[in-house]
Amino acid sequence: MKKIWLILKTEFINTVARPSFILTLFLVPLVAFAVGWFSTLGTTETSEPVAAIVGTQKSGKPEGLVDLSRLVKDIPESVQSKFIPYSDINSARAAYIEGEIGAFYVIQADYLESGKVQYYRPDFNPLGGLENTGPLNELLAYNMLNGQSTLIARALDPMQLEVEYTSEQTAHNPDSAATFFVPYIVTFMFYIVIFGSASLMLNSITNEKQNRVIEILATSVKPVDLITGKIIALGGVGLLQTIVWGLAGLLAMQLMGRSIPDVAAFHLSASFFIWGIIFFILGYLLFSGLMAAAGALVPGMREASQLTTFMVIPLVIPLMFINELATNPNGGL
Repeated sequence: MKKIWLILKTEFINTVARPSFILTLFLVPLVAFAVGWFSTLGTTETSEPVAAIVGTQKSGKPEGLVDLSRLVKDIPESVQSKFIPYSDINSARAAYIEGEIGAFYVIQADYLESGKVQYYRPDFNPLGGLENTGPLNELLAYNMLNGQSTLIARALDPMQLEVEYTSEQTAHNPDSAATFFVPYIVTFMFYIVIFGSASLMLNSITNEKQNRVIEILATSVKPVDLITGKIIALGGVGLLQTIVWGLAGLLAMQLMGRSIPDVAAFHLSASFFIWGIIFFILGYLLFSGLMAAAGALVPGMREASQLTTFMVIPLVIPLMFINELATNPNGGL
């Protein structure tokens, strides 16, 4: 037991004292805090560089409308300021070139069968390309439903879904962005911490084999004691990293909650962290044992890296079903 403790202490101190580990331990929380701090700035206006990426640069001009389907008989008052109708594409294009309109739509002749609408706009922006289609949806629904306001409202917003859970659980708003992203963030955090800590085991064993240090240790320490000390020490390193990152994540969520209501309304229970520690310990023991076996079997780090590919494959399987697991955590799967 004394030898296990000596190996444990030495391995833990050597790993924690590495500059690369210290940098990783504090750099990730700093990035989280930076994201949280930036989210509190400019909550009413989006900066021009950000708007160029995620939104459409608004020109303040109306948009043209060419209806080849002859469907649009009337433009409702709510969107009259948004569109200027034109009889053909050439007229709309000429108005666009002269700067009278910022862009223009062309409703194709077979719209009722195909639903095709062509949009002519100045910039290529796939993320913000559909940002201004709301008024056009309202215009098309108005004319297809002969101006019946009740039917138009249902067509534009067909369902007000209310979810009632049959089992006792912490129910989060299914429409909240935090409900969607938190499971992904937690999953990747576990992947990084568990597999990163287990990889330290592989590096430690292969490096000691190449440096012939393992031969000296084997003369005074049993292999079981050596592996046990390393597993516990590197597990402690990973647990330290998990705790620091977890606390930093909570603080970052509180900081972002000041400007993002969805994040402020999302609370993690104490049982979440208890189960998180349990799953970390079990996952780490599994993969660190596999890494230790791989390091003992192969002659060097290059061969060991190739062998870890087979260990990563089981980790990828949950990612394939992460959407189902996040949206239906109590389902059969």
